[in-house]
Amino acid sequence: MIVKTDKEREGMRAASRVVKAALDAAEKFIKPGVTTSEIDAVVEQTIRSLGATPSTKGFEGYPNASCVSVNDVVVHGIPSLQTVKDGDIVSVDITALLNGYQGDAARTFPVGNISDADKKLIDTAQAAFFAGMEYVKAGNRVGDVSSAVQLYTELHGYGVVRALTGHGIGHKMHEPPEVPNFGKKHTGAPLRAGLCICVEPMITAGDWRVFIERDGWTVRTADRSRAAHYENTVIVTDGAPEILTL
Repeated sequence: MIVKTDKEREGMRAASRVVKAALDAAEKFIKPGVTTSEIDAVVEQTIRSLGATPSTKGFEGYPNASCVSVNDVVVHGIPSLQTVKDGDIVSVDITALLNGYQGDAARTFPVGNISDADKKLIDTAQAAFFAGMEYVKAGNRVGDVSSAVQLYTELHGYGVVRALTGHGIGHKMHEPPEVPNFGKKHTGAPLRAGLCICVEPMITAGDWRVFIERDGWTVRTADRSRAAHYENTVIVTDGAPEILTL
């Protein structure tokens, strides 16, 4: 677990601004009829235009600048010629490297006119993130955050994915500690001022179980229910957390 210096935190802020810009560009571009590869191209162009590089491209063999996951794909959807349709929901997960520092965030976006059920799913993922933020404070533990995310999600009738977690972040995309979206209060790694973490609820409209497809990346809900993902890079402080990718 690496507590960041003032200089390092400033580097994290700059990288996170790139990620936010790329998410904004993706949101404006997404509409019925575009392909997931075209969404990825917009993300990559935005990242590179700001002097950064997409961290996922080439990471452990991953081929693209972003993960674009449609409907029942939770995370790590590989961009392709798949066309998104009116009523779909699309999760876009982006990590960018700028001057040696990483920023990471994800959003689930509507495509055209979506159902009330899907809107509620997306809104609940975001609200679960902010439920966790209430406990992101020096002196608390990771389990305090995790249990808050789980409690909020399950009280609203949704599943919490167990197979994937949030994480620390800094010079590397993934650093200690792991930040699960489920757990018990007063357990897990201590939160210290200056620690940078990614909190990222991944929730499902049905069962929480998932499987990985043969491509080794695409994570899909086992019951094919829809999923939503909401993530930000956050700095732990002695008071309210600093959310860098908003």
